Amino acid sequence: MSDSPHQTVLLHEAVDALIQDVDGFYVDGTFGRGGHSAQVLARLSERGRLLAIDKDMEAVAVASERFADDQRFEMAQGSFSALQTLVAERGLTGKVSGLLLDLGVSSPQLDEAERGFSFLQDGPLDMRMDRTRGESAADWVARASEGEIARVLKEYGEERFGKRMARALVNARSEKPITRTSELAEIVKAANPAWEKGKHPATRAFQGIRIHINNELADLEAILAQSLSVLAPGGRLVVISFHSLEDRLVKRFIRRQEKGQPLPAGLPVRDEQLERTMRSLGKAVRASDVEVGGNVRSRSAIMRVAEKL
Repeated sequence: MSDSPHQTVLLHEAVDALIQDVDGFYVDGTFGRGGHSAQVLARLSERGRLLAIDKDMEAVAVASERFADDQRFEMAQGSFSALQTLVAERGLTGKVSGLLLDLGVSSPQLDEAERGFSFLQDGPLDMRMDRTRGESAADWVARASEGEIARVLKEYGEERFGKRMARALVNARSEKPITRTSELAEIVKAANPAWEKGKHPATRAFQGIRIHINNELADLEAILAQSLSVLAPGGRLVVISFHSLEDRLVKRFIRRQEKGQPLPAGLPVRDEQLERTMRSLGKAVRASDVEVGGNVRSRSAIMRVAEKL
């Protein structure tokens, strides 16, 4: 298990926005190393409850040690896309007071070379948040077509040189398997003709492959849709994103719920007939200069909050 310190991003801002009822039932869909969960529990009464979810077995191990004696806390291992089922099993559908999602990769996952997330450290090319299931990045890079690799790098990594990098990867794997993060980083680095100032040339490629391997965007779309049925009226949805793809999904979802059902232009309807399901609360929140100064990874964080009507 990694001993890497993990600094929870937008800790107080997120929990302040989340908790309206100290006796309520809350869900932390991305436990990580428990920073947000600990703050939520500190704010809840003895009657409050918290369900945490995480794909990562190391996160589950941390939870079992850190909160073993707190009867208000429960940990579930798996994807947060199973939220609806987890809540229904507890008889709490439509009764969740708040859902918190802190997206992306935790610092221990990035800092532990064996996890294969980082282009700055050499390790096995894995990238799975749940190492007990699914295909590793090495396995995917070994079998994916050049076109599929290019698509993943472009769509999920927003990498404009995805085609060049995909060709370079296919050429390199024909000579020897690509099994290490350092190998992948060097190949895409060499295929990147326009390095961005202050950004490693392999950043976008690693992001794209990681998102694909972990099904991150599809899982996010699933849990956003499920939030409508699990949240109680007045329940809060709090989402912290770390790149534009995530934030775009969250922003569009909240906007759709605010506008209600799309209807033909010019159709006379009363406001209550629009079936609005959520309202946005305030503007998007970013980490303060002080927080960014102490934790550079918080600089790209953006938090959005909505309330179920």
